[in-house]
Amino acid sequence: MAIGSKAKYSEKQKRKAAHIEQSYEQKGVPRHKAEEIAWATVNKHSGGGERSGSGKNTSPTDKAAARRDSARRALNSRRANEGEGALQSHSKEYLLAQARKHHIAGRSSMNKPELILALQQVANTR
Repeated sequence: MAIGSKAKYSEKQKRKAAHIEQSYEQKGVPRHKAEEIAWATVNKHSGGGERSGSGKNTSPTDKAAARRDSARRALNSRRANEGEGALQSHSKEYLLAQARKHHIAGRSSMNKPELILALQQVANTR
């Protein structure tokens, strides 16, 4: 279980954490890690337990800003996972399929580094 008592969290926050945890477990994340991520997300969105304590005193404006910041970081993380490092780990066949999907000319004669470069250029133009 995540560190600390969850007694100060509202039922809505507990349901939200359970839902987030369940979705991460379905993605193959270990249970303890999924639980940590879930409670960290709830804390980020709400500022902590809302029945009493610091989360209750966090203004709605600050909570909204925290949610936007969290969403922006998640988007940047997803975009980073689509970068060169992610492409390096794929096979040449996968890269060829992606090049075909994006209608990259000359793909059949490209080697793996050339395919990666071409796919990155396509991603940068989006």
